[in-house]
Amino acid sequence: MSSDQAPYVLSVNVGGPKPNPHKDTDSTGIDKLPVSEAVEVRAPGPKHGGLGSGVVGDFIGDRRHHGGDDQAVYAYAREDLDWWERQLGRTFRSGSFGENLTSTGLDVTGARIGERWRIGSTLVLEVSVPRIPCSTFAGWLSERGWIKTFVRTAIPGAYLRVVTPGPMRAGDEVTVLERPDHDVTVGLTFRAVTLEPELLPRLLVADALPAELRERAARRQTFDLDDAPEAADT
Repeated sequence: MSSDQAPYVLSVNVGGPKPNPHKDTDSTGIDKLPVSEAVEVRAPGPKHGGLGSGVVGDFIGDRRHHGGDDQAVYAYAREDLDWWERQLGRTFRSGSFGENLTSTGLDVTGARIGERWRIGSTLVLEVSVPRIPCSTFAGWLSERGWIKTFVRTAIPGAYLRVVTPGPMRAGDEVTVLERPDHDVTVGLTFRAVTLEPELLPRLLVADALPAELRERAARRQTFDLDDAPEAADT
């Protein structure tokens, strides 16, 4: 990709139900595969009792803990998957981390909470929270000590909420419509809620931070990673 090319959607990835031996739920949709056709994206409603994923046709096995409006779409940068390939000596196709949107040319870790992206001509998504790893993700990748490795590296990818529904397909240009006037990025938020609790007070200036995470920041409470929190995997 040339340096002056706009960011775009490299791949849209959708997962169907598969057995989940890594958690006490029967099925998981973490095995997401690229699709060639346009996929509709809409707000799925609340985490508890909603539609699950914001991507039509995408499966979420544990709707009690995952999905919902604040985790409607999961984005991960192709450049970051490439970095992991070099570090681990493995090949990761787009969708390997359970992401719905594999981007290229976009700094996902550096995106600010509340930042808005237009995908193609209609769809508008808003950066909500970073992904927190749990047992399904660790079991899926089968890397020893994966949760600790992922946390130390702090390249979590971003969950997005749906502002304006619309179709999304591979090749769609990604336009950053607006960036909030604060420095609370996906990376900073992830570091704050995992290994650097001293950063938690800084998160409170981000108005788009979900209430659950805002309360955690106000209490200065990190995720207990030893318990593989039910926070971010489908």
